[in-house]
Parts: sequence; C-alpha cells; structure tokens
Amino acid sequence: MILSILAVSIGSVLIIAGLIGCIVPVLPGPPIAFAALIIISLAGTFNLFPVWLLVLLGAAAVAAAVFDSLLPVAASRFSGAGKAGVRGSIVGMIIGTIFFPPFGTIIGTFLGALAGELIWRRPESRPFKAALGVFSGTMAAILIKLAVTGVIGFYFFRGAVLLF
Repeated sequence: MILSILAVSIGSVLIIAGLIGCIVPVLPGPPIAFAALIIISLAGTFNLFPVWLLVLLGAAAVAAAVFDSLLPVAASRFSGAGKAGVRGSIVGMIIGTIFFPPFGTIIGTFLGALAGELIWRRPESRPFKAALGVFSGTMAAILIKLAVTGVIGFYFFRGAVLLF
C-alpha cells in the first residue's frame, strides 16, 4: 500500500512536470510523463496495462519529442524563414515563458521569429510570413506534445485507480 501511494505521488508530480514540459522548451514533456506511467506500472507489477500499450505510449512519447524538434524547422523552411527566424523564435519562447507565462510562450515564439527575420533580413525574405510559419510549426509541436501527454496522463490516473 505504501509503495502504491509513493508511486502515485511521484507519478502525479511527473505528470504535472510533463504537462509543463509541453509548453516550456527545456523540459521534454511526454518522456517525463511516460516515466510516471512506468513508475505506476512497477508498483502494479506490470499487471495494470498490457505491454503493447506501454510500448505504444513510449514510442508516442519519443515521436512527440522528435516532432518538437522537427516541426518548427520544417514549417520555417516551408514558409521561407531562415535560421535567424528559428533562433529568434526559440529566444522569444524562452523570454515569453519566463516573463509572461503561460501566453508569453505563444506570443514570444511569434515575436521572436519576426524579430529574428527583421534583424537579419535577407533581400528575398518575407518576415511576417516566415514568422507565421515558425509560429505554426511550434504550436503544432506543442499540441502534439499536449495530446500525447494527455493520453499518458489518462492511463496514469486510470492505473492509479486500479492500484487502490
């Protein structure tokens, strides 16, 4: 019983950290949330969930983390943004997250990309279009991470109920 309470407590903290990590750029949200699922599975001696579900959710967590890196870059390339726009969006996201949470992440991403494109403007660039591209890729990555973490969180709390 103590092990179950400890697993649920630690896992709940990890689920919350995973959700925060979906928005904060330095934390890998879905893998952190998946760690909570593994902890609760250990407490339930791996009888709470079928193995295929754990493998599937683990793969989804890794895929979401990979998409987090690839989608903003792919969207920026598609919209004509340069490296300055991508770098600006990262800086803007971090500054926005620190000073204006939670919406600063979204606004900072766009404004950072726009500033990066305007400061290091190339003759053929269209900074507003490029900033929108970087912004859309970043938001798509955040939504994917939130969806995967939400599903993992659902199964975690379902497992927590089954433990008791």
